[in-house]
Amino acid sequence: MPNDSNVAKSPLGATANGQEVHLYTLTNAKGLVAKVSTYGALLTEMHVPDRHGQLKDITLGFKDLKSYEASHPYFGATIGRYGNRIAKGTFTLHGKSYTLATNNDANHLHGGLIGFDKKVWKAVPLSTEYGSTVALTYTSIDGEEGYPGNLKVEVIYTLTEQNELTIDYQAHTDADTVLNLTNHAYWNLSGEGSGAILDHELELMADFYTPVDDTLIPTGEIRSVQGTPLDFTTPTSIGSRMALMAGDPGGYDHNFVLRKSGEGLLEMAARVHEPKSGRIMEILTTEPGIQFYSGNFLDGKLTGKSGRTYEKRHGFCLETQHFPDSPNKPHFPSVLLRPGETYTQRTVHRFSAK
Repeated sequence: MPNDSNVAKSPLGATANGQEVHLYTLTNAKGLVAKVSTYGALLTEMHVPDRHGQLKDITLGFKDLKSYEASHPYFGATIGRYGNRIAKGTFTLHGKSYTLATNNDANHLHGGLIGFDKKVWKAVPLSTEYGSTVALTYTSIDGEEGYPGNLKVEVIYTLTEQNELTIDYQAHTDADTVLNLTNHAYWNLSGEGSGAILDHELELMADFYTPVDDTLIPTGEIRSVQGTPLDFTTPTSIGSRMALMAGDPGGYDHNFVLRKSGEGLLEMAARVHEPKSGRIMEILTTEPGIQFYSGNFLDGKLTGKSGRTYEKRHGFCLETQHFPDSPNKPHFPSVLLRPGETYTQRTVHRFSAK
């Protein structure tokens, strides 16, 4: 039975305000490695084998804490309180209006100015029957970034012997609030720093998506993907219809409505295959939606762990989530969390090669 000896702790330095940050390294018997930072509960590295057994780090990120503290596009971050966008940074709950930070033009994005991705979490390695595990906790106080309620959050990363990285989320509040947690890893199954992800073949278990306006806020419509460049119901290379995704910067940044046989069930959401390496990543989730983002805003200004710059579309995100702007869209699945309830979510990344 694996125990916490499969988890190694090492210092990552101190934040600008003097908080010590640590890195937890999870390993399994097959050589897979996941690294998680207490800063932002970030997934900093994920090493998986190709069809020949060669390990590579397949998630984008930095070598040092200082780079994570500087502005970056949420590489590997735990996102909260609300993943994705809330229109105009406002929502109404029980007749009371709440005003959030607006950090994405006029909208609220990924928890605001100082979201969960910029907090130092407490961490404890755990002995579990499932694999190498680290549990990270953070308490978000009432009013933080404009949200109501004191919120206690736990994020548990487990690297299993079945070559799965499982992320479990739990949260409790002392006042009614809204909550939408996710992980914002950028993937490149060829290896981070290896170039564009356009040849990756993507399959999404989603027949519908939520169209957005010019500021990427859902219109409220739920539209079929059939006959559109957003149809990934069969494996399709990410770049094959990219030219049809007009706009500046163009590309994909859409929430897809997952086929669900029941609320809260762990079911397949996405499958990605990289033909040259043979690496496959399958994503299972209990969430109703998944945001597919094709790295449109990467612009070559950031240098990654390998010393190579991250250019446009050098990584992609598949963020399991509730839908964007749900607090303002009553017909979307609810993101309300009440005192006495437990918020739970599980997302599994399963790795293989062929």
